[in-house]
Amino acid sequence: MADDLMREIAPLLAEDGIDLDDPAKIPDTETLQIALNRAIERRNMALFTPVGKPRELALTTLRLYVEAVADGETELAGAILATAQPESPDGSVATVAGTIGVALDLLDEILSGHRSDAPAGIGARTRLPKGHWAGERAARDIVSLARRGRAFASLGSLITRQGSPAVQSGAALALAATMQTWCDATDTPVDEITSSAFR
Repeated sequence: MADDLMREIAPLLAEDGIDLDDPAKIPDTETLQIALNRAIERRNMALFTPVGKPRELALTTLRLYVEAVADGETELAGAILATAQPESPDGSVATVAGTIGVALDLLDEILSGHRSDAPAGIGARTRLPKGHWAGERAARDIVSLARRGRAFASLGSLITRQGSPAVQSGAALALAATMQTWCDATDTPVDEITSSAFR
C-alpha cells in the first residue's frame, strides 16, 4: 500500500526536483517531509475533485441516492451509496472520495446562496429528514458548514473527526435534505431538480 502511494506521488515529488530512486536527488529529511506533505495534499485534492467521467459517475450515484431517499427507499439509497468504491483505477465506478467531494461542493454552492436557480433562503430552511440515518451527525455539521460555503474547505477536519464512511453518508444525506427542501419550495419533482442541479 505504501509502495502504491509512493508511485502515485512520485510525479508530484518530481515537480519539486525530488527523485526517490536517485539518492543524489533526495533532500534532507525536513525538506523531504514538506515535499511529501504537499504532494499528498495535492493527491488528496485530486481524489476529492473528480473531473470528466469520474465526476459524472459521482453525480449519478448521488442523484440516484437522493431520488431513493425522496421515494422513502432507504435501503435502496444505502445500497446505491455503497456502490462507490475506495478506488477506481480504470475510472469505471464512482469513488467514495469523489462522491464526498462532489456532494460537499454542491452543498457549499447551493446552501450558501450562490446558485441563482435555487430557492431563496434554502440554506436556512434545509433540515435533515426525520429518523435515524447513517452519517446523521456528520450531515448536521456539513449543513452548518455549507451554509457558510465552508463544507469542502473543512473536508480534512470532517474526515479526521468522523471518518470517511460517516462523511460520505452525511454528505449524501445533507444533499438529499437540500434537494427535498428545493422540491418543497418549488413544487417540483425531485428528479427534475436533480437533473438540473447536479452539474
